[in-house]
Amino acid sequence: MAELAALEDPKVREVNERHGDDHGVNLGKLRALAKRLKTQPELARRLWATDGSAARLLALLICRPKAFERDELDAMVREARTPKVHDWLVNYVVKKNPHAEELRRAWSADPDPVVAGAGWALTAERVAKNPAGLDLTGLLDVIEAELKDAPDRLQWAMNHCLAQIGIEHAEHRARAIDIGEHLEVLKDYPTSPGCTSPFAPVWITEMVRRQGGTTVA
Repeated sequence: MAELAALEDPKVREVNERHGDDHGVNLGKLRALAKRLKTQPELARRLWATDGSAARLLALLICRPKAFERDELDAMVREARTPKVHDWLVNYVVKKNPHAEELRRAWSADPDPVVAGAGWALTAERVAKNPAGLDLTGLLDVIEAELKDAPDRLQWAMNHCLAQIGIEHAEHRARAIDIGEHLEVLKDYPTSPGCTSPFAPVWITEMVRRQGGTTVA
């Protein structure tokens, strides 16, 4: 904790706070510290219990993802209230855990929009990597009905899922683009030069182009 405190930079904190994060540690330096510590599951649990965002990010880098029980991960996702901690928890830990599919189904229907966002993030991962058994038409129905008015983090995850369906599944591509064009979610999101817009029609079209495919099935 003393090392983390020494890494605190007011300028980094100022930037992070604009995005809803409450720490001032440069992530490159945090990763270097994690590399030195290597995997330490018990230390990871103790760091998580401190409730500090920088400590929790470090915990997620040095934990053993497959060691967590389902109920532990469920509690952790409800405790992870800042965007970066939430994002790393889902992407670095839950996706690698054997309970990921069970949690995906439970979280997607959770009344807490942040928890539901975690479920949709896991669904987007399955759409891209393991779509067998998913009802893609049903997912598009839900996205079409709920995306526009979803809270920020849930909306972001649902939009990601919409884009993944359009990118990876040519038979649903035209409908995915139509939904994006109709709802206009993230259409005006500021995008840095060289980056792809998160607006689904643009995102889908660009990724399909890179893969050498066609936009319309």
